[in-house]
Amino acid sequence: MTRPLRTDAARNRRLLLAAAADEFAERGLDASVADIARRAGLGKGTVFRHFATKEDLLAAIVLDRIDELTTAGERLLDAPDAGDALLEFLTVAAHQRQQRDLTFLHSALTTDVTEARTRMFDTVHRLVDRAREHGAVRTDVTGADVILLMCAPNYVTTYVPNAPPDLWRRYLAIIFDGLRPEGAHALPHPPPTDY
Repeated sequence: MTRPLRTDAARNRRLLLAAAADEFAERGLDASVADIARRAGLGKGTVFRHFATKEDLLAAIVLDRIDELTTAGERLLDAPDAGDALLEFLTVAAHQRQQRDLTFLHSALTTDVTEARTRMFDTVHRLVDRAREHGAVRTDVTGADVILLMCAPNYVTTYVPNAPPDLWRRYLAIIFDGLRPEGAHALPHPPPTDY
């Protein structure tokens, strides 16, 4: 049984995760534990008390982000408007990515990360199924389609020099309009089944 962290230990863990996310965003996987500790205002030993290896720290950041998305998605499963719920979920996902580009962290595939990702994917499928049942998205859109589109709004804006920080919202709106049933045409290929 896992005991809850003491208040100061929980605060230190939050500081470390935020500092590590910033450090990895700036330096990539070459970020050092010493720099992460310094950015968090903590000693290097504190990092290793919470995370035995740098890989454990990477996995914790990924788990934190996946858990945030899953929590948002599960909350939205009971929203009265299924289309608005799916759009809000995609907005949370895109905003999370806009804050820091940590795409490379998806290489941190521990058992915990894989299980958390499976739970999040299941939540996305349920949101999409519900939106489809309510006529808010086209009948041939699947959860796998939406999972693959989640990162697209931010990915597109990385190619725009000096892009305004909220430019991703434009591309999310275009993507979501493409999911709507109005004006839909048959898709040229079936959806992937791996997600």
